[in-house]
Amino acid sequence: MPGYWLMKSEPDAFSWDMLVAKGAQGESWDGVRNYQARNNMRAMKIGDLAFFYHSNEGKEIVGVCTIIALAHPEAKDDSGTWECVDVKAVVPMPRRVSLSDVKANPKLEKMALVTSMRLSVQPVKPDEWKEVCRMGGLDPKKLTAK
Repeated sequence: MPGYWLMKSEPDAFSWDMLVAKGAQGESWDGVRNYQARNNMRAMKIGDLAFFYHSNEGKEIVGVCTIIALAHPEAKDDSGTWECVDVKAVVPMPRRVSLSDVKANPKLEKMALVTSMRLSVQPVKPDEWKEVCRMGGLDPKKLTAK
């Protein structure tokens, strides 16, 4: 069973469409400068699934991606402190799920997106994963790392 995550990106810096354009090669999830977020990436396994969340503009879950490379030193970091994983797009959300939709759903009141809003890479519990998928029009049983 895969692990579940939520990864935030500012769409003007790196958007869902940009990840889709990378195809099977995917992209490094770099630029994270928070120790807890880095440690979350260290816990990821190949095949784990993550919601792709547009922060700042939109504030909505727009797609699902998968982890294709374990945490490794970030190429843009000369200090050796920061690591990243590589991700690739799996599927867009048929219906984007906004932050306000998540906050309005009592089943998601303890989700990290609500309680730790500033954290850019955060875990998602299996029941939260299923509920957000339902809200977005995805069948979580059919989601696999392709």
